[in-house]
Amino acid sequence: MEIETPRGPARAETVKPKGKISSWLLLGHGAGGDVGSADLAAVTEAAVAAGVAVALVTQPYRVAGRKAPAPAPQLDEAWLAVVAHLRRTARIKVPLLVGGRSSGARVACRTALDSGAAGVVALAFPLHPPGKPEKTRDDELATGVPTLVVNGDRDPFGVPDARAEVDLVVLPGERHDLRKDPSAVAAAVVGWLRSHDWAR
Repeated sequence: MEIETPRGPARAETVKPKGKISSWLLLGHGAGGDVGSADLAAVTEAAVAAGVAVALVTQPYRVAGRKAPAPAPQLDEAWLAVVAHLRRTARIKVPLLVGGRSSGARVACRTALDSGAAGVVALAFPLHPPGKPEKTRDDELATGVPTLVVNGDRDPFGVPDARAEVDLVVLPGERHDLRKDPSAVAAAVVGWLRSHDWAR
């Protein structure tokens, strides 16, 4: 479905499990990618099998056919508009979780409290631009809610540290695209969801 936002139409594709829904997980894409990335596809399949409804959200700039991402405030504004629309129309009465990969993970982290999310799933969180560790985005991981970060140990964007409220899974041999073994990414996410009773 297309969803109107202050930054133009976004798109959301929802996949629901058979039977009871334990939680809803909204996932956003990376800066130049889309919701068909290997890690998002694997997480969606595994989460749905575990009783989680998943909504894959495409930002307005990608719906409009642009590769270059919009500025962070515009991404956040559009994301929150999508969350509000889905809450209203889907009548979500189970825990709402937000997340995504790379840029989408940053958006989910920055807006976690404003979206009313119970938790955050951050895949390939880009801690800093490649080769510039001094330009850290570490503060964005202070989401205020339980947060899972899944990164590869060879990610040129860096690997965050575990801390209170942040569970960290570092996958050996993975780079930023997390496509060497997407099933390992999915297993980490579903295991974490189950640990919080957000998946069956």
